[in-house]
Amino acid sequence: MLKVLIPVLGDKAATEAARHGALLFAERCAAEVEIVEVLDDLAQGRAVAFHSLGTLRRQGKQAARNALMQTRAILEDAGVPYTWSRVYGPTAQTIAQYAAKHRADIVLLDGSRLGFIRRWAVAIGLWRLSSTPVTMLH
Repeated sequence: MLKVLIPVLGDKAATEAARHGALLFAERCAAEVEIVEVLDDLAQGRAVAFHSLGTLRRQGKQAARNALMQTRAILEDAGVPYTWSRVYGPTAQTIAQYAAKHRADIVLLDGSRLGFIRRWAVAIGLWRLSSTPVTMLH
């Protein structure tokens, strides 16, 4: 039985990954589903030069909360038990470290709502940094 890790990247919901995770759970292939909300460290970005850090964090958390609620709703509707947590840091590196630390068997990455460049940057970073298998869904 697999432990499935579904990253929610900032304000982008992981609905396709949640649907696939629910399917794996229904088919008795997955025993555990874990959602990890990955947020960029806003203090490292350029936006703090133009906006206050507090405002950026508030806006980022609200957008991420909406994305997380969409992902969680799919799993709840399918009756899939899950856990979730929030981490901050560079996307690919943070997901790879989290997957290794929590011994995930597979990472289901929803690339359908990411732009072309970000999708490939995250995918290549994960494939390079992670020993955990990564499945990208479109």
